[in-house]
Amino acid sequence: MTSLQHSSSTPPAAARSFPAGFRWGAATAAYQIEGGAAEDGRGPSIWDTFSRTPGKVLGGDTGDVAVDHYHRFRDDIALMSDLGLTAYRFSISWPRVQPTGGGPLNQAGLDFYRRLTDGLLEAGIEPWPTLYHWDLPQSLEDAGGWPERDTAYRFADYADQIHAALGDRVGQWMTVNEPWCAAFLGYASGEHAPGRREPAAALRAAHHLMLGHGLAVQAMRARHPEHRLGAAVNLYAITPASGSDADVDAARRVDGMQNRFFLDPLLRGSYPADVLADVAQLGFDECVQDGDLAIINQPIDQLGVNYYSRFTVTGEASETAQAVSSPFSSDSPWVGSEFVGFVDGGRPVTGMGWEIDEGGLHEVLTRLHRDYPPVDLYITENGAGYDEVLNGEGTVHDGDRIAYIDAHLRASHDAIADGVPLRGYFTWSLLDNFEWSWGYSKRFGLVHVDYATQRRVPKDSARWYAGVIRLGGLPERA
Repeated sequence: MTSLQHSSSTPPAAARSFPAGFRWGAATAAYQIEGGAAEDGRGPSIWDTFSRTPGKVLGGDTGDVAVDHYHRFRDDIALMSDLGLTAYRFSISWPRVQPTGGGPLNQAGLDFYRRLTDGLLEAGIEPWPTLYHWDLPQSLEDAGGWPERDTAYRFADYADQIHAALGDRVGQWMTVNEPWCAAFLGYASGEHAPGRREPAAALRAAHHLMLGHGLAVQAMRARHPEHRLGAAVNLYAITPASGSDADVDAARRVDGMQNRFFLDPLLRGSYPADVLADVAQLGFDECVQDGDLAIINQPIDQLGVNYYSRFTVTGEASETAQAVSSPFSSDSPWVGSEFVGFVDGGRPVTGMGWEIDEGGLHEVLTRLHRDYPPVDLYITENGAGYDEVLNGEGTVHDGDRIAYIDAHLRASHDAIADGVPLRGYFTWSLLDNFEWSWGYSKRFGLVHVDYATQRRVPKDSARWYAGVIRLGGLPERA
């Protein structure tokens, strides 16, 4: 394989340079790439159960093999090195290292992450582990899952043990990834594992995910106070479809549940009053105990921002009110008691049907900087999924992905110029992989994977991104 860092597609000059020390990375998640589902003592997760249930995942796909990263991680590190990545965000599989969600760690599973971490460090790539990216041990779900308060304590114990085992070589940590998805897609809409449709339980799950974050930060801070700790949340720019009262209120409610319901307790130590009023009929306040918000509001060193799209929302029912892909259902009571619909904002879309709007990323970043206490920000996920195949030349000409990442990096650069403390960018994703309920039908990777042979082929976007990293920035557009 020729060096990606010296490709002819390298930008000619970095007129838009990023600050010194800016981290250039890519991200993955354990269940989406590792495979080895039953090896070395790994226990089942909720995603093993969910994906093996007929009708839950497109094409009946599972993560049993995925892209076999468990056995091919050294080759994948070589790809990262060739890209020039300075950081790699991955997740640790809870059931691989603690198969039942409790008790001592499984040494065989832990040794995999030791080998991975050591390999990254040897390649000069900073490890950025995430402790929870949705693969709850099935035994904990059998005991009630995230709607049960005990799961937060089990998570904190797991986090503490992992931190003790890897803290001598890892200094950057993310606790939970996208708690909105884990709670509401998992327990309200049923689109993700464990596939439950219980709105009140979803609210409890959201609270306990954040409580688990806070408890984990407490335990990890006590062990290594010098480490940098945080969480990653998926945020959206929200636009009302019109200036009508119904549309403006729908935008308020979606922003409340999608963004502020997580940002406010994490960064301010409180839940937004209007959201509590929206969900009052679901008894959410009964699960919030004295002291919980202080635990959730532990000081953090960094906040991860996962950004993909903007939502245009309406409060007026019509035939087109669900015309775009969104994670909300129009009749989900956890959004509020009134109708919420999603409409086409007139923007181009990715292969996922998600509208492309880099201005929304700038809006999200500047809002965080303006409205919340200061904290270092990292874009921990940003990318585009498409339907792609190798062409006759044996590669993938993914100009749409290049344009997407380029535009969002320019928006990031603008945010830095506006004073936002943005310290790094991790594109989603390094490799094509198992895309949750979409199975293997959508590809987000910089590197194409032939799922039958596991052959890796860098796409044009990989070569382009390697050039950006090498120069530390972007050229001005012609």
